[in-house]
Amino acid sequence: MTEKIYTTKKNGMAVLLLNLLVLLAAVGGMIYGIASENIPLSVVGLVVMCIGWIPLLGLKVLKPQEALVLTLFGDYKGTIREAGFYFVNPFCSAVNPAAATKLAQSGDVPAAGAAGTLQITSEGISATGAPASKKVSLKAMTLNNGRQKINDCLGNPVEIGIAVIWRVTDTAKAVFNVDNYKEYLSLQCDSALRNIVRIYPYDVAQNVDTTGDGVADEGSLRGSAEVVAERIKDEIQSKVNEAGLEIIEARITYLAYAPEIASVMLQRQQASAIIDARKMIVDGAVGMVEMALDRLNEKQLVDLDEERKAAMVSNLLVVLCGNHDAQPVVNSGSLY
Repeated sequence: MTEKIYTTKKNGMAVLLLNLLVLLAAVGGMIYGIASENIPLSVVGLVVMCIGWIPLLGLKVLKPQEALVLTLFGDYKGTIREAGFYFVNPFCSAVNPAAATKLAQSGDVPAAGAAGTLQITSEGISATGAPASKKVSLKAMTLNNGRQKINDCLGNPVEIGIAVIWRVTDTAKAVFNVDNYKEYLSLQCDSALRNIVRIYPYDVAQNVDTTGDGVADEGSLRGSAEVVAERIKDEIQSKVNEAGLEIIEARITYLAYAPEIASVMLQRQQASAIIDARKMIVDGAVGMVEMALDRLNEKQLVDLDEERKAAMVSNLLVVLCGNHDAQPVVNSGSLY
């Protein structure tokens, strides 16, 4: 199914005024016929009044970035995409299976107590009976699909949420190729997110190939957020092409370990940070001790044998690598 533009002019105002004049003439003719006992004129006026409202069904008003998909007795006639006041075949009906579906996204969440909506939330689905608009929005909308718990490539459960900016590009595909393009998009976002997250570890891990080239790399959910988001976007786009949707952007909005392992992973990160800090301290202390021995030999201030050098190195390392300030003991006697 390919979109085609419905060929009609913006003559809605002219048809409206003409229809009102006809109705007024019919009312006047019926009154005059009754007053003058002209039965045929009264009958004609009554018939015109009874069927005169039918052309009003063909009046359509479109705002910018809206479209109307029209069918005539089941046959797709075309789509109106430009803003204006139109008159179309009164027997044409607008089609939008997703009109009553409201996702947690910008421009799509009704006000409290609004009628005629089917709202999909984490708590369930709520609906009311009043009809919703059949117009298809062409605006860019942001879908926040909520947080999901997914296992990364190492099997660690993580919670992740994404925001997807999307819009309808082909109204015919969106309306006729899938049952409900909003629900279809939401499900494809969930599926794509799981497919991509399972490729990456939460943090950098050894011997993990995230690119599929057979070579281990340093890709991770936390450190490669831009790359992960781009892959999620491409994955979603490949699934929704058939529905006439365009994925403009995808962004990770929330990323954390699942609560059941968050405390353990925090301890692991703290231990790793302590080890890295100790390595840096030891490297610096060894360099300082080496510099001290070189300066003493260069200045020839003290002649130390190997045993005294070892004692000096040990004392300096204890002072430089200790967690607390050193408490020196001053030797007032002989060096030996």
